[in-house]
Amino acid sequence: TMRHACREKSLDELVSKNPFDRLRTLKMAGFSDRQIARYCNAPDGAMGESRVRTLRKAYGVVPVVKQIDTLAAEFPAQTNYLYMTYSGDSDDIPESAYTTHLAPLGGDLSSEAGAPRSPSVVAFEQRKPVAAHTIEDAKERGVMVLGCGAYCIGSSVEFDWCAVSAARQLRRDGFKSIIVNYNPETVSTDYDESDRLYFEELTLERVLDIYEREGASGIVVSVGGQIPNNLAGPLTDFGAKILGTSARDIERAEDRRQFSDMLDGMGLQQPAWSVLKNKDDAIQFARDVGFPVLVRPSFVLSGAAMRVAADETQLRNFLGLATEVGNDKPIVVTKFILNAKEIEFDAVANKGTILNYAIGEHLENAGVHSGDATVVLPAQKLMTNTIRQVKRYASMIASALEITGPFNIQFMAKDNYVQVIECNLRASRTFPFVSKTLNHNFISLATMAMCGLKVQPYRISLLDIDYVCVKAPMFSFTRLRGADPTLGVEMASTGEVACFGDSEHEAFMQAMMAAKFRLPSKDKFILLSIASENFREQFKWSAMTLHKLGYKLCGTPGTAAFYKSKGLDIVAVKKPTDEEDEGVCEETGAPSALKEIRSGHVTMVINVSEDTTRRDEITAGYIMRRAAVDFDISLVTNIKCAIEIAECLDRGMDKFKVKHIGEFYKLPMIGWRK
Repeated sequence: TMRHACREKSLDELVSKNPFDRLRTLKMAGFSDRQIARYCNAPDGAMGESRVRTLRKAYGVVPVVKQIDTLAAEFPAQTNYLYMTYSGDSDDIPESAYTTHLAPLGGDLSSEAGAPRSPSVVAFEQRKPVAAHTIEDAKERGVMVLGCGAYCIGSSVEFDWCAVSAARQLRRDGFKSIIVNYNPETVSTDYDESDRLYFEELTLERVLDIYEREGASGIVVSVGGQIPNNLAGPLTDFGAKILGTSARDIERAEDRRQFSDMLDGMGLQQPAWSVLKNKDDAIQFARDVGFPVLVRPSFVLSGAAMRVAADETQLRNFLGLATEVGNDKPIVVTKFILNAKEIEFDAVANKGTILNYAIGEHLENAGVHSGDATVVLPAQKLMTNTIRQVKRYASMIASALEITGPFNIQFMAKDNYVQVIECNLRASRTFPFVSKTLNHNFISLATMAMCGLKVQPYRISLLDIDYVCVKAPMFSFTRLRGADPTLGVEMASTGEVACFGDSEHEAFMQAMMAAKFRLPSKDKFILLSIASENFREQFKWSAMTLHKLGYKLCGTPGTAAFYKSKGLDIVAVKKPTDEEDEGVCEETGAPSALKEIRSGHVTMVINVSEDTTRRDEITAGYIMRRAAVDFDISLVTNIKCAIEIAECLDRGMDKFKVKHIGEFYKLPMIGWRK
C-alpha cells in the first residue's frame, strides 16, 4: 500500500536511499504526486504536489510517451493514439524540438535541497526555450486543447463538439493541434482529428507533463466544460500559458462571492445574496429576504448541489450538501425569484469586446437548469427593452472580465426588470445549438481570437432570421430506478435534440417528438394534477382547449374540483398515498390515479408539484410521475411546457412536414450572409 511504501515521515527520508528506484516504483504503481506528498507529510495542496514533482524530475523520474498498438502487433503502429507511462524506458515518438521545463511553485528546480544535477537533467533544463513571441512560432509549437473527459450528466457530446471545432480551426489556421482527452466515445479521440492525441486523464499533473513534453505555445481550457476550466488557475500557477481569458478573470466569474461583488461594484442588478459563513447566518438571511432561497456552490458543473429551499429545514439540509460538494470554495445563498423568465446569452469576445452573440429564452420559468430547459432561439417573447438591457449588461461584464473567447451569461427577467444569474467564461452546452441555428461556428471564431489571430465578426442579425429553432432535453429516468422525474436547478438530462420550424410552435412540437415524446390519444385520459391554485388558473384555457379538441380529462381531487367549478367536464381520481395504493376512494368512489396509469387508461400525465410545500402533494406527485415513466406514458412536469403543448395541438402542429436544415438556411435574409 501507499502507507507501507511511504513509511518515512518526510520527502527527504523517502529519497535518502535509492531515490530513482523508489520514486519510479511509486509512479509505476499509479500514485500521483499529490498522493505521495500527502503520505509524506508535505505541504497540502499545490505546494506539496509541486515539491514532489520537482524532486522526481530532478532524479530523472519522468514518464515516456507510448503509442497504443492498434494493429495487434502485426505491423508497426502508425496511428496517433498516444499515452504516457512510467513503465517504459524509451519513447515511441521523437521528442518535440520545444520540449520545455516549468519551474516549481515558489522557485526553480535548483532550490530543492539535496536534488542532484545529473548531466541529463542539466541538458534537459538548458533546452528550455523562450516563450513563443510570434504567430509562426506558436503555430510550430502547437496548441493544446483539453477535452471534456468522461460523459456524465452535465458534460456530454456538446462539449466534445466544441473541442473538435477548436482543433479543426487550429489546423485550418496552420497550428499544430494537441488534444488531451480520455473518452473513447468522443470524436476528439479519433486519431485523425489532431496532430497529437494524448489519451490521458485531465489532471493537473498529466496536463503539465504533456505541456512540458510538447513545449506547446498555450492551452485552451474553455471548450471542454467545467473540468478543464477548473484547471486554469493551477496551470497558470505552474507557469503554463492559458489562451484566451486569463485564469484570474475565470476565477472572478466562477467564484460566486467575487462575481457578486463585481456586479455590485458595477451597479448591475442581481438577486439579493449572501456568502455562507455558517448555517445560522444563512437562515437569518433567508428570513430577511423571504423564502424561497437558492443555495449555489462555486466551481461546479450542471448545478451540482444547487437547491431551492422553501423553508428552514430544507435550507439546513441543502447547506450541508453544498458544503460537501463545494469543498473550500465559496457557497452563496441568493433570493430565488418566482415566475421569472430565464435568458441565455452566448457570445464570443476579443479583449473584452463582444464579436457575436445569440439571445435565447427558456420556455420554462427560472428554476429549471439550462441543460434541462427548452430553449427557443431566436427569442420570440422578449420585450425590446429587455433585450436592450441584456446586451448592455453583457457588454459591461465582457469588458470588466477582459474576456477573449467563448462565454455564457444567464439572466432572468420579470416585468421587464433584468437581473444577472451567473457568467461562465467557457463554451456552454448551447454553443453547438447556437452555431447550428445561425449557421456560423462560434467556436471557430473564439479559437481564432484566443490564438491572437485577426478576427472579423460574422454578419448576423437575429431580427432577420426567418425561422425558429427549439432545443428540447432528453432524459434517462427509465434507467434510473426510483429517481424523481422532475426538473429543478440541478441538471438531470442526458441528451438533447433541436429542431427547426417556421414558427415557435412548429419547432417545439418537432423537438418534443424527436425527444421521444408521444402525443396523447383521444381514447384515453389526460391526467391533470396541479398543486398550485396559481398554476391551475394559468392552465385553465389549455384545459378547456384540450377538452374542445376531444381529449378526455381526469384529475386529482383538488385539480378536478377547480376545473369543474369552471364548467369543465373532468373525472376525479384519487391521489395515491403510497406505491401500492390502487383502491377506490371510500368517500366518493373515485378510482385510484395510480391504478388508472398502470391499467393503461391514461395517455399523458401533467403533474406540476412546484410552488407547494405540502408533503401529501409532493409524495403523491412523485408516485404518479414515477408510474408514468415506468409505464412509458408521456409526462409533463412544467406548467409552461404543458400550456405550449396544448397550444400546439390547438394549432394542428401534430401534423407537420419535416424539412431539411438546408431549406431553412436558404430562406431569404436581409443584410446578412456568410
